[in-house]
Formats: sequence, structure tokens, C-alpha cells
Amino acid sequence: MQEHCQARADNRLVLRACVAEAEPMRYTPAGMPAIAVRLEHESQQSEAGQPREVRLMLKAVAFGVQAERLAKLELGSRWLFSGFLATPRQRKQVVLHIQDMQPDPDPI
Repeated sequence: MQEHCQARADNRLVLRACVAEAEPMRYTPAGMPAIAVRLEHESQQSEAGQPREVRLMLKAVAFGVQAERLAKLELGSRWLFSGFLATPRQRKQVVLHIQDMQPDPDPI
């Protein structure tokens, strides 16, 4: 990374999404529970003063207690996820590291 990009900055994402896919829970070499999921999001956003339909699929991971909670969720259930974004080694795709999740307070 270039030096100017290394400044301390916030990296926080909050996303209302459905759990679209979940891999089986696994354990790290240290014995910590871990799970990888795909989250699906659909919304309408405003961009340059115009409405825009937004759809996305995002890879996400959780460790520890959050992994155990996530493993129990039903596919298709809507939640409010929060965490930080990171790019795994040797990859180019961004992954959400889930630090908290709450039932969607604004169901459809």
C-alpha cells in the first residue's frame, strides 16, 4: 500500500441483508469457530439525485461467538450486520468480517 493510504481511518460497514448461503462451521487451528457466508442485499438508493436499484452479494466471515450465532440462522432470514471490510491474502474480493448482528428492526 502507498504511504498515504496507511493513515489510520475508520473501516466500518453496516448492512441490512439476508443470509443467502452458509458453509458448514469449521474451526481455526487455534480451535476458534469460524463460518463463511454469502449475504444478499437489495435496496433503493439515491445517486446524483436519481433513484437507483441496488443488488449485491457479499462474502462474509464470522469467528467465535458470532460464528456460532450465524451457524444457527435460517437461510433467507434478514439481519442487520456490522463489521469491517478486508481483502484476504492472495485474493482480490472484499470480505465483511462480522462483529455484530441483530435481527432486522425494519422487516419488509
